[in-house]
Amino acid sequence: MQELWRRFEEWLRQNAPGDYSTLCPGASEVDISRLESRVGFPLHSGLKVLLSERNGVTPRRSSMAPGAFLLGYSLLDTEGILEWHQNLSAMAREAVEEGYEEEVVGRTAHTRWVPFAQALTGDLLFVDHRTGHDGEVGEISFGDPEHQLLWPSMTQMLNDLCNAVEGSLPLPTARRRPSVHEGRMLEWVTG
Repeated sequence: MQELWRRFEEWLRQNAPGDYSTLCPGASEVDISRLESRVGFPLHSGLKVLLSERNGVTPRRSSMAPGAFLLGYSLLDTEGILEWHQNLSAMAREAVEEGYEEEVVGRTAHTRWVPFAQALTGDLLFVDHRTGHDGEVGEISFGDPEHQLLWPSMTQMLNDLCNAVEGSLPLPTARRRPSVHEGRMLEWVTG
């Protein structure tokens, strides 16, 4: 996982320097432990590796700003992860309390989904920490009634991302292909 992340990051450095410049230093072990304590369970090892490498990106102010190199999503820092995890958990708990659990829990929110990247629209990429789903990477689009499973693991996600950017190939699961905008930022276009 660490080797794949560094490979992807090196591609950004060489080909999308605007995106590369938005990367923040990694989170400390103390920050990661604090996050685990606050979400209430251990984070998947792939997510911990990613956080130890990079604790988010400089927040974007517009869609033309760099930093959304993960399918149009920007990496969250530990505070952003905690905030979004709390939001999803509250949505799931409220659905159970109000009697519409089947419409929400495991479809658009869950207490064991840990978001790690956010689009300007509020859509999220998350790591599923449920038993039997542990480590799957999903996408929540708040306009859709169901999340989409994108990868069985963060390792597979990074492997696919590296192969796509290095070979200018479409991603097999997301039906998007890489394109460098203005020589400074990675975009993922449909097709």
